[in-house]
Amino acid sequence: MIRLAALAIAVGLAGCAGSPTPSDVSTPATEGPPTFVNRVWKVGASASVSPGMLYVFLEDGTLVMAGPGGKPAFGSWKRDNGALVMIEESIPYKVDILELTNDTFRIRSHNPGEPVEITLVPAK
Repeated sequence: MIRLAALAIAVGLAGCAGSPTPSDVSTPATEGPPTFVNRVWKVGASASVSPGMLYVFLEDGTLVMAGPGGKPAFGSWKRDNGALVMIEESIPYKVDILELTNDTFRIRSHNPGEPVEITLVPAK
């Protein structure tokens, strides 16, 4: 159910001109440490990824990525010995979590070539 709701939100955000209210898109954890899981994040800053690109890390390991006006792409993610790994097109990439708060999720993905840093913020 959460997977379908998050997917619907990601697809809806990718294809709509209007913006849902923040409570419709992402609800920060009210108890415990901040989490990036089951929240819709958008790229706020990156030298390599387009601003506005959406990322959703679903609790079942599904990764949904959608750009403004584009079709969503699917990958997966997992924890491996405490580290984050994103899998896109069957290729795993180690990802460093540089910062994680309710308002910022900053990562460095070790793709082939230079690492890619992405600052994600809650989608509104």
